[in-house]
Amino acid sequence: MTSFETPTRDRRLLLAVDAPSLLHRNHHARAYTDHRDRSHRPAWALHGMLRQILESIDAFAPDAVIFGLDDRTQSRREEFYPEYKAGRPPKDPLLIEQLDRAGGMLDALGLATLTPEGLEADDVNASAATWAGANGWDCVIITSDRDSFAHISDHTQVLRLINGGIHASPLLNPKRLEVMYGVAASNYLAYAALRGDSSDNLPGVNGIGEKTAALLLAAMGSMQEVWADIDHAGGENLVAAIDSWCAENGQRRLGSMLRKRLTEPGARERYDFNIAIMSGRDDLDLGLTPDRPGSPGLLPLDYERVARVVGHLNFQSTTDLALRVLTEPPASVG
Repeated sequence: MTSFETPTRDRRLLLAVDAPSLLHRNHHARAYTDHRDRSHRPAWALHGMLRQILESIDAFAPDAVIFGLDDRTQSRREEFYPEYKAGRPPKDPLLIEQLDRAGGMLDALGLATLTPEGLEADDVNASAATWAGANGWDCVIITSDRDSFAHISDHTQVLRLINGGIHASPLLNPKRLEVMYGVAASNYLAYAALRGDSSDNLPGVNGIGEKTAALLLAAMGSMQEVWADIDHAGGENLVAAIDSWCAENGQRRLGSMLRKRLTEPGARERYDFNIAIMSGRDDLDLGLTPDRPGSPGLLPLDYERVARVVGHLNFQSTTDLALRVLTEPPASVG
């Protein structure tokens, strides 16, 4: 039984895939198999990623699929902040090889890929969510990271792949995100900026963790309200709102402590810096042309191409699945 239900829809659906995230996850989960393609090259991460995407396409029946890839030759975020992602262990050369081959494999299938100059897959995800909203489509972002939670809206959901594959993974919409994290979707970026992100080597605002960040945003509504109150009322309304919330929930008063943390030297600068780094570019040209049948990214795909490309991965059950889900018309009624 899946952890989500695929709803009946009357809008077309774009699937946006964070390819590097899935490749990393599958590399570490499947390296023990040492699976090779028909050219005897390592293929366990490529196969694992493709298998998960095929299962997702089978579940969601999208009209188009786009894969975001990282530009691994340059990074605008690293130029802005040289310590960005510092401390991560070096990548396994066998993972690097499969990362390098992923775009070619997906392009050969006829799926759409985008490697934005100096940017990352999350910028493609952000742009896919914006594109879907502007064109009357829905969007599902598939990733194993939390970064894309900032793009959740009434038309965009995030399937966060965790242990157990797609059928055991949460499909997050605004309501489910708030239940899980106590944060409105519109506030997730602010929440992340307050708490920081250790995986990207981004410290949060000193003394504010996940629970206090969520409490602050729930009580005040937004960080714009927080900063305005600090600037124009010395944070008095902030203290009153936080202490009122704490009293209603049987907790010790935290208002004065939070005001102190937020007014410490460097606190607002740290928040603004994190926002600048974490904000995804949402205006990239995805190259999608849904009015042109057969253009990259649109389903269905050509049967012979699918058979040839997926067959090269040397896993017959995956080839059979690919032929079924990629070469038949999508279920959209829009």
